[in-house]
Amino acid sequence: MASSLVNGSSSKHDVVLKTFRLLIADLCQQFGGGHPGGAIGMAAIGVALWRYIMRYAPHTPDFFNRDRFVLSNGHTCLFQYTWLHLTGYKAMTFEQLKSYHSDRVDALCPGHPEIEHEGVEVTTGPLGQGVANAVGLAMASKNLGATYNRPGYDVVNNHTWCMIGDACLQEGVALEAISLAGHWKLNNLTIMYDNNQITCDGSVDLTNTEDINAKMRACGWDVIDVEDGCYDVEGLVQALTKARASTEKPTFINVRTVIGLDSKVAGQAAAHGAAFGVADVADMKRKLGFNPEEHFVIGDTVREFFADLPARGEGFVKEWNDLVQRYTEAHPELGGEFQRRVRGELPADWQERIPTEFPDKPTASRASSGQVFNPLAQSINSFMVGTADLSPSVNMIWKGKVDFQHPDLRTTCGINGDYSGRYIHYGVREHAMAAISNGLAAFNPNTFIPITSSFFMFYLYAAPAVRMGALQHLQVIHAATHDSIGMGEDGPTHQPIELASLYRAMPNLLFIRPGDGEETAGAWIAAINAKTSSTIISTSRHALPQLKQTRRDGVLKGAYVLEEAESAAVTLIGVGAELSFALDVATELKEKKDITARVVSFPCQRIFEQQSLEYKRSVLQRHKGIPAVVIEPYAPNGWERYADAGISIKRFGHSLPGKAAYKFFGFETGVMTDKVGDYLDRIKGDEALRGEFVDL
Repeated sequence: MASSLVNGSSSKHDVVLKTFRLLIADLCQQFGGGHPGGAIGMAAIGVALWRYIMRYAPHTPDFFNRDRFVLSNGHTCLFQYTWLHLTGYKAMTFEQLKSYHSDRVDALCPGHPEIEHEGVEVTTGPLGQGVANAVGLAMASKNLGATYNRPGYDVVNNHTWCMIGDACLQEGVALEAISLAGHWKLNNLTIMYDNNQITCDGSVDLTNTEDINAKMRACGWDVIDVEDGCYDVEGLVQALTKARASTEKPTFINVRTVIGLDSKVAGQAAAHGAAFGVADVADMKRKLGFNPEEHFVIGDTVREFFADLPARGEGFVKEWNDLVQRYTEAHPELGGEFQRRVRGELPADWQERIPTEFPDKPTASRASSGQVFNPLAQSINSFMVGTADLSPSVNMIWKGKVDFQHPDLRTTCGINGDYSGRYIHYGVREHAMAAISNGLAAFNPNTFIPITSSFFMFYLYAAPAVRMGALQHLQVIHAATHDSIGMGEDGPTHQPIELASLYRAMPNLLFIRPGDGEETAGAWIAAINAKTSSTIISTSRHALPQLKQTRRDGVLKGAYVLEEAESAAVTLIGVGAELSFALDVATELKEKKDITARVVSFPCQRIFEQQSLEYKRSVLQRHKGIPAVVIEPYAPNGWERYADAGISIKRFGHSLPGKAAYKFFGFETGVMTDKVGDYLDRIKGDEALRGEFVDL
């Protein structure tokens, strides 16, 4: 069908391609900046995809079963914006299209695509992230289809299309994700490679001389070559049609193009990231038979070429809605659950599945995390749980779990599964794990709640993707274990002294350090309730005392009073795995120095900042002149907002058993008690001033 449409419209392709390319040149020239070259070279790919192949609905952009398009080479954003305008997305008016690089604060054409805007599936900027996002989107389709489709009722069968450039294939995160997609045989995923052999610095052979087709085949992908990617719309349609029909593997379409085609810098690095100049744009127009004095020209032929796409899209929507209605009638229970997932809802009683009591014995909070979360994952399909090769350490396996795997895979270790599985073995690929999880979360709001898990230190490897999830307001929960020097013998390479400062500073991310089982329950409740934020739940490897004073509802306030005291001389702030230290120091201050201390548990700074001023003052009581001392074996950065002094660490860790590491760094009750007592004496003697943070 697509081929016959192409043959019938091939005479119009020339004017559409010329119009598109000159429109890109004008849009960049208007404000003297932008990235014209790649978008111009990719024009024919766009015609083939948006006009003939992709199933989408411009007037219902959130149509659930739409194909997903990801522009991983996000600097070529005008490619996507212009197709959104031409194909009929209502928000992308002509005036909005012309807002690219303008000073309009309401512009829908930022320098890289942003998920908030109609027709954009994920925010792409850092190269390679989009590839991993696309793998997550394809996984989401596979999992939903395997879970809910029934004979005659394919309620989820969409395809994911990912546009990439040369640079995406140099980023490690993309290569990690490509390896996984081939391993999982995600035949509903297609990468379209804009092979123009140019990056910012020059030609690709400056840094890469590999055989990319052989590399992709070795990773388990089908490979299709399109030699004339600038003009051969019919050949591109044939390649895309073959890719959609693949039954065994994901598809890599290697499309040869010319960056900045028809400009004076065609085929050069100069075409990548700068407007061509007034004279060159005028010459391009003359060369292509357009009036050099006219700008932003979209003729009737081009408008008519795309005019039927909104109606076609509404046909897809109606067809799917009718299918879901018949499906729900035929399978009422399954259909009801599917529609709840479409709405992004959890069962109303989900909190009742969380334990209300924990064993009295000392327990690592990573173990408590498993006790809290695994009953939820066992019974609620929304949770997709992954680990970066640390299943024995992160405690995220629930009874009866099924692995997400290609159903025909038979591993040497005997761990197999199918596409309905919700436990994901990412291998040692922390960055891709987080970026793929962003794709899962972006498939549809809260249809999936992805969980990642690894040692906290390795979330430094994953940090760029964690940041992108937070930036996009995606609900991804990262279960980080081994979060303290108390984790011990693995040493300074694994002891995350500085990492909390990064994540506490990261906007729209909840970094939560629970102090025992009860607080861990509160951390998971906070994370699951955070529908438009990402979360890191940071837990210990070593056993922690279970404290009678802790409250899960206190965690939901970010910080709360653990022990109040009249006429207190100091507030001790305890955090996470070291929460019990604050209680111990308070006891010893009273017994040995007759100093009364109040104790505050402070698991999450960001949640605390969301509370009222009255509540924050009631917890910290600094307005009453009571100095506060925080106890946490991390870099102290940031605590000066809440404390006057800190018992912290300003160097990398040390390879010792956990208790010995605490002793080495002075985190012993007697030592800390003396430090607090000495600090209070210095305040009395005016040697230390409140408001001047003091490292103890």
